Amino acid sequence: MTTFALRARPGSSRQLAGTGTLLRFALRRDRLMMPVWIAVNALMVLSMPNTLESLYGTPAERADLIRQMGTNSSLRAMVGPVFGDSLGALTAWRVGVYAGALAAVMSLLVVVRHTRDEEESGRQELVASGTVGRRASLTAALLAAAVANGVLALLLPAGLAGQGTTGALALGLGIAGVGMVFATMAAIVAQLTESARLARGLTAAVLGAAFVLRAAGDSATDDGSSVLTWVSPLGWLENLRPYADERWWVLALLAGAVLLQGAVAYGLAGRRDIGMSFLPTRPGPATGRLGSAGALAWRLQRGSVLGWSIGFLLAGVVYGGMTEGAADLVGDNENARRIFERMGGRSGLTDTFLASMTGMLGLVAALYIVASVLRPHGEETSGRAEPVLANAVGRLRWAAGHLLIAFGGSALIMLLAGLGLAAGYGKETGPILGACLVQLPAIWVIGGVAVLLHGVLPRAAAAAWGVAGTALLIGWVGPALDVPQAVLDVSPFGHLPKLPGGSMEWGPVVVLTGLAVVLVAAGLAGLRRRDMTT
Repeated sequence: MTTFALRARPGSSRQLAGTGTLLRFALRRDRLMMPVWIAVNALMVLSMPNTLESLYGTPAERADLIRQMGTNSSLRAMVGPVFGDSLGALTAWRVGVYAGALAAVMSLLVVVRHTRDEEESGRQELVASGTVGRRASLTAALLAAAVANGVLALLLPAGLAGQGTTGALALGLGIAGVGMVFATMAAIVAQLTESARLARGLTAAVLGAAFVLRAAGDSATDDGSSVLTWVSPLGWLENLRPYADERWWVLALLAGAVLLQGAVAYGLAGRRDIGMSFLPTRPGPATGRLGSAGALAWRLQRGSVLGWSIGFLLAGVVYGGMTEGAADLVGDNENARRIFERMGGRSGLTDTFLASMTGMLGLVAALYIVASVLRPHGEETSGRAEPVLANAVGRLRWAAGHLLIAFGGSALIMLLAGLGLAAGYGKETGPILGACLVQLPAIWVIGGVAVLLHGVLPRAAAAAWGVAGTALLIGWVGPALDVPQAVLDVSPFGHLPKLPGGSMEWGPVVVLTGLAVVLVAAGLAGLRRRDMTT
């Protein structure tokens, strides 16, 4: 699509003309996605005090936890050091970093969707032809992210006020601050790249690097003082120390990063044409490797497959290496043992921990398959699918290339996760690989739902994220809250055999695989019959 340069309008108010309308439109478009992300994050945090009280109800148990965390570097790398023995301090320790990471993912998705996605689809050019300021779209995107993080900053202190108002406020502001740091970072990346997919991938890579730096720093020290910890925004959240003599000045670091990155994003936005970028995408070949629909699908998704593969392999190594440490930490705590058993089955503690970790990796892999399955939806709504389908390429063959990568890629990343777990743990390669691969039928059911929505209800395709988020919430928080088994069974993951350690049950595996096949077939039938969206 032909792009053009907007004439700079004098006055900051003219630069932001139409921001309110665009903000309302953004919030309307995200009326499903935002509440799901906020609910998952808030429930994860707010459910933790009761869980921790059941696990570490006495001062002696809490003192023993703090002592063990001081000597267990692998677990510090996973969740960070403990700065206090109150339920509030333990809540901040247990879920603070993960809540900040979830807020960051939500924020980067919102900002990229309402900036680079709009330009890539051509809608931004139409909007800009009206009375809309040059920086209105960027401002609306950042404000939408601010609204989502602001809701978190209100919900979390309100829900945790019983543990202490001051600490609850610090934790809520810290999590929202991390979200806004990555929102403004995504705004910068969206100016630099020409692809929304690349913008999301690069910002997510920075988030992953921030987590790795924090983990490396925390494994080296037990008080969060490592330079590597301070390099990471997630480390700033940790060193805010909610419920443990709060360091309010750390919030200035978060605010300063938001203002600085926001200023850079605004400066870049005023110096480029709509649809253009400072790092243009290199044109690809028109023949050879792209001679088929499957080759094109691989070219579009190979970066995502590579990134997820590396991430799952490294996660497997980390979780495998901390298996013995987790067993030592649980020790004789029957409540902790019971939670792990609900996640991983009734077997030896080591097998139970491994089963719970493979289950968690399966839940995260469901996010991969949704993103991969919905890639054709993005190609369709952006108009790029139409030229492909105008040639001698049928809809089913076009979709099949992407689905092969989605379903085959999920098998690949779970295989690599199993190899990583086995390498980190140092033994039992076969059972661990089996435990990872048995997660695939449930992952494929989630992918089948995404295929069905894209094929039959394309305007509701984003609801597949809600399905994956619900499964993640049930699998992550449900066992800790001791919810009824009927609730756990709502998720397809609740029906899988608990391996390693448990007995292999082929019935649920076959049923879930058959259900996935039916969902995919129904989705492809719908895609074949309906009109293509634009």
